[in-house]
Amino acid sequence: MGLTYSEAGVDIEKGDRFASFIGNIKSKAVSNSIGGFAGGIELDVEKYKKPVLLSCTDGVGTKLMVAQQLQKFDTLGIDLVAMCVNDLIVCGASPLVFLDYIGCGKLNEDVLKEVIKGVVEGCEQAGCTLAGGETAEMPDMYSDNEFDLAGFSVGIVEKSQMLPQLDRVEKGDILFGMASVGVHSNGLSLARKTIDINDRENMEKLLTPTKIYVKELEELLKSEMIISAAHITGGGLEGNIVRALPKELKPELTWDWEVPEIFFTIQKNGNISEDEMRKVFNMGIGMVLVIKKENEKSFSNFAKKCNIDVFKAGIVG
Repeated sequence: MGLTYSEAGVDIEKGDRFASFIGNIKSKAVSNSIGGFAGGIELDVEKYKKPVLLSCTDGVGTKLMVAQQLQKFDTLGIDLVAMCVNDLIVCGASPLVFLDYIGCGKLNEDVLKEVIKGVVEGCEQAGCTLAGGETAEMPDMYSDNEFDLAGFSVGIVEKSQMLPQLDRVEKGDILFGMASVGVHSNGLSLARKTIDINDRENMEKLLTPTKIYVKELEELLKSEMIISAAHITGGGLEGNIVRALPKELKPELTWDWEVPEIFFTIQKNGNISEDEMRKVFNMGIGMVLVIKKENEKSFSNFAKKCNIDVFKAGIVG
């Protein structure tokens, strides 16, 4: 008897069972085409004059290693969805579909089921559909317990409503912040080195899933007062806000908002300078919205009516 695929380290039956598990999840966020060659959704294009499809891809970085250390995997999928759909919504695009890629050394069904449950929850929070994905068992690429994640999302926006509207941004415009719930999915390579593995309380704080801002921002966009927006990821606040401003302008931040305790713990334990913290972490703000100076009060009132918390974090300088 010759060598088999299973003996080479790839279990096709296990992969098929996993795909079947995903397809059988009872959720409106899961496409009924899971397991096919392609997945899709029906699109009501008549709602748009000039629809534009936007796409993005991202991962969760070394947050995977925190999950491995805690053996807690149920929120990683939320992070994966969040990192993609938050990038779409700051461009004005509502997420339509999400796809995931899992590369692993050995397909651990129990672990990956937890990951996928998180992906489905993330899609539910974002109002998009898990249309498909790929799980690749690669024993010569990863050790048995190792795996990596990548996400892909497509969204739609009316062309005239795409962000940023850089030609409208000028000095004196207001920067509104939306609070983060912790480190989200960036800066973990540094943060992990400051928290003792036995400090479960703070390790779990590192694992807090990235906030998905889609539903809140879809409401705030109805104000028609947001002219630019930034998802605060790797590079910190200033490093991401400049991506949403004309090249000649920069953010002038107040740095007076409430910062989650985990950032002070990371800074103290690692003896990290304030400047380095600001370059790496979101420091308590996950989204920044740019509003015309004359609309500051109106926008603040609009957000209050929507029961959405925003706060002034600075101005465009």
